[in-house]
Amino acid sequence: MSDVQQRIDQLVKGHKVVLFMKGSAQFPMCGFSGRAVQILKACGVKELTTVNVLEDEAIRQGIKEYANWPTIPQLYINGEFIGGSDIMMEMFQSGELQQLFTA
Repeated sequence: MSDVQQRIDQLVKGHKVVLFMKGSAQFPMCGFSGRAVQILKACGVKELTTVNVLEDEAIRQGIKEYANWPTIPQLYINGEFIGGSDIMMEMFQSGELQQLFTA
């Protein structure tokens, strides 16, 4: 595992909820990242760790390989890859996403 993959792995496994996004929770830099943050707020998530991929090109590319998922944002809960903003929205609308935070 490369250094970048190890850094990503430590972030994902070291925090309950991690969102790799463009920008920050306070200032999203793309619509999809903004929507992802709003969904998590609507779920009542208090402990959210965000990683701004625009600040680190190695992380920006490495996260795509880590989950074998080509787009950002990417959500991880309890070390498990959940998906991007479209999947988050579908899961939120069905109530499935909220259940992951009550488990």
